[in-house]
Amino acid sequence: MESFLAVATFAFGLCWGSFLNVCIYRLPRGKSVVAPRSACPHCGDMIPLYHNLPVLSWLILRGKCRSCKQPISPRYLVIELLTGLLFLGCYSHFGLTLAALKCAVLGFLLLGLVFTDAETKLLPDAMTLPGLALGILFSLVVPVNDLASRIIPGMVSPAMRGEISWRWWSLSDSLLGAAVGASFLYGVAALYLRARGVEGMGFGDVKLMALIGAFLGTKLTVLTIFAASLTGSLFGLSTVLAVWIKRIRRIQARGTTSTDARRRAWHSARLALRYYEMPFGVFLGGMALLSFLFGNQVLHWYWRAL
Repeated sequence: MESFLAVATFAFGLCWGSFLNVCIYRLPRGKSVVAPRSACPHCGDMIPLYHNLPVLSWLILRGKCRSCKQPISPRYLVIELLTGLLFLGCYSHFGLTLAALKCAVLGFLLLGLVFTDAETKLLPDAMTLPGLALGILFSLVVPVNDLASRIIPGMVSPAMRGEISWRWWSLSDSLLGAAVGASFLYGVAALYLRARGVEGMGFGDVKLMALIGAFLGTKLTVLTIFAASLTGSLFGLSTVLAVWIKRIRRIQARGTTSTDARRRAWHSARLALRYYEMPFGVFLGGMALLSFLFGNQVLHWYWRAL
């Protein structure tokens, strides 16, 4: 029975991964995810049901449209496999529980938003706003058990504490996490705009952080922001370094001196740093999922190390 449930969970995840591919392609373009039927983006030929099987269809067709023979992005295969593995991981981590369902829903939303942001630099409201509502609703059936549940009871008398359901503490954690996550990113974006004169972060990131806070609660939301900022900074620095080295080689190939080549290459790297639109939602989403699964263990290890 355990093996059957694991296989069924993985197959269920593959099916949702196929639907997630539809969301990633259509939502940024303002299209419905319900109708019309799936079609080739190159020739518009409708895809029959027997060619719309997760993973298998892509492999059977060898990554090409059956009609026009144009390549089908391997992203479709990757998303389906990742969603299947994500659902399987949630089941393995939490068992057949509401916590596993909460994990799967969060993973589904974050995976879709990460790939959408990476491809289009957009975070559709059709995923972030329903996700925020779902995170708040889940707090009423799966305890968030985070910062607010430790702070607020201390402000309430023991007699009243017993009369208040744990659901209210969990709901307060969820709302506080959403407020902290959204307000922090909004504040950073406003400061960056005032200091640099250009928009450094879209409002979609703010709504994504509200979604994450509603699912994770305050403590893990702060951890997510810190981890995403760190990984995003490392990615940005490595991008600047790669541009600098690449430009040095190109300029030196024209016979320019090393000193002049480094100076001109650094100017190009600074322009890349200023104008490159880094999809910060990729780092927020990835770190949020890791925080949800392993954040408490990481924090326990950190406090014990101190």
